[in-house]
Amino acid sequence: METLSIGDFAARSGVAPSALRYYEREGLIRSTRTSGNQRRYERAELRRVAFIRIAQQVGVSLDEIRAALAELPENRTPTRADWARLSDRWRHRLEEKITLMQRLRDDLSGCIGCGCLSLHRCKLINPDDALAAEGTGPRVLLRPA
Repeated sequence: METLSIGDFAARSGVAPSALRYYEREGLIRSTRTSGNQRRYERAELRRVAFIRIAQQVGVSLDEIRAALAELPENRTPTRADWARLSDRWRHRLEEKITLMQRLRDDLSGCIGCGCLSLHRCKLINPDDALAAEGTGPRVLLRPA
């Protein structure tokens, strides 16, 4: 079984060695040690690190990531079915985020209901900031699609 040093693992994963050590302390990834106490990572850990990086970028907390990774088998490399089970847990939440991001992309040049009233369309869509009665923030974007 091929293992990677922390430097090689960091280079391949795109994650700094300090972050890898942190992930290990937090129980998110595992390594073994050489007789000289140097960390060695199995290649399968690259997938776990990739999962951590992407999950963080879409707003999943480390606690949620830890809980998900804890469901993966310890004594074997996770299978496609293992990973599919994890992704199903967040599918609805991710689809909601995708929808919100698409609306932001498509509607940011118009009135989003934030109360600024700085655009001409704001005066038509949100006269006198009537949307403030619905709550705080960009009310048009926060409405369900």
